[in-house]
Amino acid sequence: MKDVEKTNVERQNSRKRLRRRGRNMNLYGLAVLLLVITAGITISYTFLFNISEIRVSGESDMYTAEEIVDASGIHEGDNLLRLDAEKSQQQILDKLLYVETASVNRDFPSSLDIKVTKCIPAFNVNYDEGTLLVSKKGKILADNGFITEGLPIIYGYEPSVTEPGRPVASSNEHKAEAFAELMTALEKMETVDIATVDMSDEHSIIVNYRNGMIFKMGNWSDVEYKLDLAATVMNDESVKGKKGYLTMVGTNQCSFRTNDAPVDVPGNIEPTTASPDDSGEEPLGESNPEQEAIFSEYNNRDNEDTASDDETYYDDSYSDDYSYDYSDDSQYYYSDDYSYSDDNYYYDDSYDDYGYYEEQSW
Repeated sequence: MKDVEKTNVERQNSRKRLRRRGRNMNLYGLAVLLLVITAGITISYTFLFNISEIRVSGESDMYTAEEIVDASGIHEGDNLLRLDAEKSQQQILDKLLYVETASVNRDFPSSLDIKVTKCIPAFNVNYDEGTLLVSKKGKILADNGFITEGLPIIYGYEPSVTEPGRPVASSNEHKAEAFAELMTALEKMETVDIATVDMSDEHSIIVNYRNGMIFKMGNWSDVEYKLDLAATVMNDESVKGKKGYLTMVGTNQCSFRTNDAPVDVPGNIEPTTASPDDSGEEPLGESNPEQEAIFSEYNNRDNEDTASDDETYYDDSYSDDYSYDYSDDSQYYYSDDYSYSDDNYYYDDSYDDYGYYEEQSW
């Protein structure tokens, strides 16, 4: 019987088959990976990361933790991954009138934190049909027919929204901007000494302080800065305890006077008139002789050593070495040590460094 000899035959297409088999394996591996990922996501959104604990913290003496959780629309057993935190936060603000802020945060794997802060009434916004009680951050708390005592009264704001629970707003964007800066400024103050703010004329906003000062800040721009400058002037030793008029002159000067005559700008020949100045600000009202007489009587009675009808200027531009010079013999300037050479003085806060002059802009 003839022996059979075995021979290995190498097919020409064996390399193609190997490459095809490799591609099939890659596709198979990718399909398995996608299946695993899909299964993992499905399990995560259904069985894993479900809420088992909801913690409520913050300041809220008006509502219980259960009421806050109920307002959020979140329940135990809800999935953390499927939770719309922003929607829940807004629902809390919409449903609970006296909640100022709300935050909803996931704490994996199964907890949720809700933190709220309470509304603090801060303003009376007076308008034709009543008075809005507004919180520190601008949330309308009530539409009253009366003024809440102890809170500043805002006149001339022209609110476009009066519904409690909504953010206060005005159709006049300049007044809206001014009020937003006013809220920011007052939030930083330790005590609120403002009695009223009249923004009926957006180019001539007038602030009345409880200490008797009347601040004519000009237009709607840079309200926070102007209030800060006014506070600096009122706390200065030469002005503290007096009553009179504070007036913005240009963009970085503040004048204190016991009368309401046109302001004479340092360095200018002509005093400000009834037309807008270079800063675009409108005249700040008419003189009130009766009011000026009251100021003069008070200042002469309680401040006989410093009482004067002379004009005092503060200029918010400083020199790097804190030294001040004279440019006009008729005006006196005061240095950073708060020593003065006369009842008239001028505060210059211009920045001078490395051989160049740079005017501060606000």
